[in-house]
Amino acid sequence: MEEKPRLSRLTAILTQLQSSRIVTAKTLAEKHNVSVRTIYRDIRTLEKSGVPIVTEEGKGYSMMEGYHLPPVMFTEDEANALITAEQLISKNKDTSFVQHYSDAILKIKALLKGSQKDKVSLLTERIYFFDNYSNHKTSNYLMRIQSAITNFEVLEIDYLSLDQNFTKRSIEPFALYSTQEKWLLIAYCRLRKAFRVFRIDLIQKITNTYEHFESHNMTLEEYYKSYDKYNQDSPLLDNK
Repeated sequence: MEEKPRLSRLTAILTQLQSSRIVTAKTLAEKHNVSVRTIYRDIRTLEKSGVPIVTEEGKGYSMMEGYHLPPVMFTEDEANALITAEQLISKNKDTSFVQHYSDAILKIKALLKGSQKDKVSLLTERIYFFDNYSNHKTSNYLMRIQSAITNFEVLEIDYLSLDQNFTKRSIEPFALYSTQEKWLLIAYCRLRKAFRVFRIDLIQKITNTYEHFESHNMTLEEYYKSYDKYNQDSPLLDNK
């Protein structure tokens, strides 16, 4: 990857600072193919220009809370990528995910220039994903579960397994992944006293408990390393 011109790099660093809680100099250096020393100079330049960057010793950089710059304009390739993603996501089987993405992309389109809007409209008409061509929706809980993951909320779910076993569970949502158009939730199940995998389209109802749980302090990669051996001779989904 070639080094970007400095102005382009400074703009990209600003965007990354606004979109991340904290960013390290090493991460920025690797992304832009420059030295860490160059990133230090870039940060000083931004600070001198009035951008309120907060340095957290031993952690990295962040933008001062509440400070926002005007939105950066999208390149044509970036706009095309967003529109392609819109067409793909519209075929997703979770209603809440599709609706929230559509609302977000509408706001993004408002930032495009006139010529970009024309091209985006044309591209929208020329992209089609065959999967789920009937736009069949099987769940409506993805966004609620995402919120529970980031806010460490305990949820109570009514769950109907593939074996038609109905149970009520109190769960601590941990992670999500998608396979073959189906969303799967990894969560700690208080009933089973272990981590379990639930298909979101089999959740019949979600009830708020207004209770929070302590973070499991484990990455998704660490989860797989810990539970792969346990699960290799057991069903992936909780069917009991």
